[in-house]
Amino acid sequence: MILVITRMKVLSDKRMELSQTITSLSGFIRMEKGCRRCDFCQSMEDDNRLFLLEEWDAQENLMTHLKSDHYRVLRGAMNLLSEPYERIFHTGFHPEGMEEM
Repeated sequence: MILVITRMKVLSDKRMELSQTITSLSGFIRMEKGCRRCDFCQSMEDDNRLFLLEEWDAQENLMTHLKSDHYRVLRGAMNLLSEPYERIFHTGFHPEGMEEM
């Protein structure tokens, strides 16, 4: 499993535009092969701080996504940010039997 967290700080007058773009893309991203989750969130403390949380089953599927048209549109939307985005990749595993604990 690979968890991708993208942290963004949007220009306040561009928040609605970016939010609509990411919301429309997230449905398509969820349908991509290997996507287990794609959630779009807003900070409770700062309306202009946004987060995109993605979970992928395998590196191959994540790499395919990073080359997709959906990802290109997402990258283009990053022009609406007030500062560079931060993207963090976490890899993990689920040991046998841990689901029941």
